[in-house]
Amino acid sequence: MNKITSFFISIFYYVGNGFLSSLSIIGGKVFFIFLGIVHFFMPPIYFRAMWRHFVEIAFFSIPVVGLTSLFSGMVLVLQSYVGFARFSAEGAIANVVVVALTRELGPVLTALMVAGRISGSIAAEIGTMRVTEQVDALYTMYVNPIKYLISPKIIAGILALPVLVLLSDIIGVMGGYLISVFQLGFISSVYLSSTWSFVTMGDILSGIVKGAFFGLIITGIGCYYGYTSKGGSKGVGKSTTNAVVVASILIFIVDYILTLIFFKS
Repeated sequence: MNKITSFFISIFYYVGNGFLSSLSIIGGKVFFIFLGIVHFFMPPIYFRAMWRHFVEIAFFSIPVVGLTSLFSGMVLVLQSYVGFARFSAEGAIANVVVVALTRELGPVLTALMVAGRISGSIAAEIGTMRVTEQVDALYTMYVNPIKYLISPKIIAGILALPVLVLLSDIIGVMGGYLISVFQLGFISSVYLSSTWSFVTMGDILSGIVKGAFFGLIITGIGCYYGYTSKGGSKGVGKSTTNAVVVASILIFIVDYILTLIFFKS
């Protein structure tokens, strides 16, 4: 009996410690990102640095986001046609494609592509500065590293991702239109009319709001893991990998939460 009691006590002990440790880690990330946002609006404001990061995130991500969205729209039309043709409901394909892209596929696929490109890049950049003591050098020059390195990147991510999501929606719908008209034989005017009449501003705005949260996650997590890097080049590599993995997982978790909120509303 004593052994069984000791066994369950040990389990509760380790589970409790693990739970508290997880809360501490999550709280540390949230507080770090919160500091990054708040510091941006305290003078001096580094608008030029923010604009540079915005261009890096938004403009240079257009090729990968565009290709991903284009072929996603094409594949979605083909898969929808296979399913809807069984029920003679091909006319609903345009409606399904535009809603799926604007509310779900556009924001999530865009965020995942940008996370793979940006989170690791940010973590590697700041991590290298951390292990080579360049961050400490900023302190000696009375420059706040959070404000100078972190804040512009986070704000740029929050602003850049909605733009990329909107672009992804347009390109994805275009891809679906091309396949529907030139391969499946849909009438162009009917397909476009069905698309415009079915999509609502709420569908588009829900994707844009998701994009802003995803941009916060991508840049915030990248900055956090880069800023907390240690252990030389090996530590930087580990932080880079962790940043991409954690950002991708959080994108799916936050996407579910936001979808649940929008669904209830």
